[in-house]
Amino acid sequence: MIELRKNILPGKYFKRGIWLFLAFSVLLPSVQAQEEATQQIYRVKKVVIDAGHGGKDPGTLGRYSKEKDIALAIALKVGRYIKENVKDVQVIYTRSTDVFIELYKRGEIANKAHADLFISIHCNSNPNKNITGAETYVMGIDKNNRNMEVVKKENDVITLEANYKQHYEGFDPNDPVSMITFNMAQNVYRSQSLEFAALVQDQFRKRAGRHDRGVRQAPFMVLWNTYMPSVLIETGFLSNAREETFLRSENGQAIIASAIYRAFKEYKTRIESRSNFSFEKQDTATAWLGVQVMASVKKIPADNKKLKKYSPVTEIWDGKRYKYIIGHTGSLTEAKDLRKTLVKTFPGAFVVGVRADKIIPLDDALKEINR
Repeated sequence: MIELRKNILPGKYFKRGIWLFLAFSVLLPSVQAQEEATQQIYRVKKVVIDAGHGGKDPGTLGRYSKEKDIALAIALKVGRYIKENVKDVQVIYTRSTDVFIELYKRGEIANKAHADLFISIHCNSNPNKNITGAETYVMGIDKNNRNMEVVKKENDVITLEANYKQHYEGFDPNDPVSMITFNMAQNVYRSQSLEFAALVQDQFRKRAGRHDRGVRQAPFMVLWNTYMPSVLIETGFLSNAREETFLRSENGQAIIASAIYRAFKEYKTRIESRSNFSFEKQDTATAWLGVQVMASVKKIPADNKKLKKYSPVTEIWDGKRYKYIIGHTGSLTEAKDLRKTLVKTFPGAFVVGVRADKIIPLDDALKEINR
């Protein structure tokens, strides 16, 4: 969480990272088309709030406080405000006590919950004790590499985890190339992530009276494997005496939490006002059943008259066609009943099994579900 004054990446590493970035991007099927599709609205039903650090990992240290404690206090307040005022949203915490949660597990919690938004809350630090302000990050690469020291300090947490190289596919927090290539999973959700991040910073500046350090992009490990819009919020600098006093106070935490809550509420309103229909991202790890109703070599618009009447609708690319699946259940009986309803509109509808964004044999899906 140290602000860089110069490019920390040697030229050869930066060029190598860019080439890997471009090569990986080519493998993503129509990233721009996917990003446009996710801009079509879905209902914001679940939000995962992640209090950074915890347990044996204190995070950054102020003179009198630890990042893990302040992050948890703010996270719990944000969740309470949402629960009390936005009744149709389920709030899920990655931690609600002082425990250590591996970074990869935080993303898994959000993915398994089919969350619509992931908010990770942190505090910042800098050798220059005069620096203050809040900033919000989305997964990406800052071309000037201004944020890489912040990233390295947050990502170094994984070295506290057992078998971290296995969990993070060989990621090395000290290798600049690793950090550059680990920002791909969030490409599809970048537009929504940036939109929410901007709303957070607006609230910090206009309503909370905080110094606005802007929206930034950086490859944070806690964000890289989340399959929904995701942000990491640095709420302020514990290295600054006045800001630490503010952040550790009940009133300061309430002001910060309220700003994040208001940004969430506005984001939800904006997203849901654009359309009554969405293609939803379903769990990537667990088999489930749905009813395939359409297939097309070209992407079907999210406002398609037939599809927009139903929710959830999942879009799957199998390498040749886009396939559209209505429903999400673990019950074969429910899936069959849904099909009976859908065949009136979609005569060729049939029940399918899905896992990891791929259609799998129905028998295989049922075996997994019934284990």
